[in-house]
Amino acid sequence: MTNNSVAEADVSAGEGNNHNGRKYRPGRIRERNREKILQAAEEEFALNGYKGTTIQNIAERAGLPKSNVLYYFSNKKRMYAAMFDDILARWNRVFSDIRPEDDPAEALATFIRTKVEMSRRYPLASRLFAMEIIQGAPFLLNHLRTNMREWVRGRAEVLQHWIDNGRMAPVDPVQLIFLIWSSTQHYADFQVQILMVENKAEYEKRDFDHAADFLTDVILRGCGLEKPT
Repeated sequence: MTNNSVAEADVSAGEGNNHNGRKYRPGRIRERNREKILQAAEEEFALNGYKGTTIQNIAERAGLPKSNVLYYFSNKKRMYAAMFDDILARWNRVFSDIRPEDDPAEALATFIRTKVEMSRRYPLASRLFAMEIIQGAPFLLNHLRTNMREWVRGRAEVLQHWIDNGRMAPVDPVQLIFLIWSSTQHYADFQVQILMVENKAEYEKRDFDHAADFLTDVILRGCGLEKPT
């Protein structure tokens, strides 16, 4: 099947009726397929690395024909880049829209708790990112120099505004972001070490809740803020 055929299949499926007589939404079908492919890619890249992963393996894990996968991502490199774009957007979305008029304690607490929850729900994503960085970020250098650099600068400007207006202690905004990134992702990247030290077979939800409470309390106190109720 050609790429055009796959596209037509998506559209025709979207325009058809299901057994309840309701029409499928073409956009939603494409979105769902893309999500399935990226989720399968996370698992395959985490298990086999970039070199050991094939489009065929990703397609099989996603439960889609290889031709369908190639319609969404024309090659493995594009899929790898899209996977990291998805991971980084997922991590930072909650802190991307902070504004000078927001409450610093609420914004930081939400960011910390969301990042801990991401470590609980998507540990493979965090480990993939860590491995990419450790290897010198060969596929992410451009993203780090552009999108991520601009994102950090934008958040740091809001943090500095809060500091300048006496709404939080004078801390280094960029280092604060680094601290939140590293401390929250620790629970995914170093899972084996944590479980061994704490003599546990696996994580429980309450372990992440406790970690989120601890990090929120310590980091906010270091910023001269009280933890929100």
